[in-house]
Amino acid sequence: MAETGQMKVEKQIVLPMFKAIQMSYQSIQIRLGRSIITIMGISFAIAFLTSIFSSIAINGALLTKGPEYLQARLSGGVGIKAQQIWLMSLSLLVCVVGITNAMLMSVTERYREIGTMKCLGALDSFIVKLFLIESAFQGIIGAVAGVIIGNLSMILISLIKYGGIIWKVFPWLSIIKTGMIAIFFGVILTIVGAIYPAYRAAKMVPADAMRKDE
Repeated sequence: MAETGQMKVEKQIVLPMFKAIQMSYQSIQIRLGRSIITIMGISFAIAFLTSIFSSIAINGALLTKGPEYLQARLSGGVGIKAQQIWLMSLSLLVCVVGITNAMLMSVTERYREIGTMKCLGALDSFIVKLFLIESAFQGIIGAVAGVIIGNLSMILISLIKYGGIIWKVFPWLSIIKTGMIAIFFGVILTIVGAIYPAYRAAKMVPADAMRKDE
């Protein structure tokens, strides 16, 4: 009987993926202000990363396909520098810390909600899934915005420095490829930043969660 009862509970709480996605989307809407701040942090970090990739791609295209005077000017100046690697790493680390902090605050605000779901028999895996999907949503939006901002800003800077010549050698394939890589990094960063908060929420004792929110 006990085993049968446990099987019934598991069938009730292992919800379809679309339900978890719907609940995560609703959570973002409810906490829109904080979500926007988190998304902005992601977008700025990815914009910085993208701008460096874009600058290397554009300068590389000018060096190989541009006029001779630009090739001479750019000779020896194309490539990623140690200082840029340090700045990129630092900005991405700050981004991860910011995401973790925002998700921890979200857990604190949702004590009763989490406690209620666990009292109803929600599996730890379902709680983790909710938080990771929510962070992935923010990561996708922030990363896409960051790629757009980073590429547009670097294109504008290149136009000011080199003029319309960049359109003749513009490395569309490289820009698209690095943009996809940056979006992938953005999503991975947000998921990594949400792992600890999601684990903490999943391991919360239902009775304690209900009591803390009173």
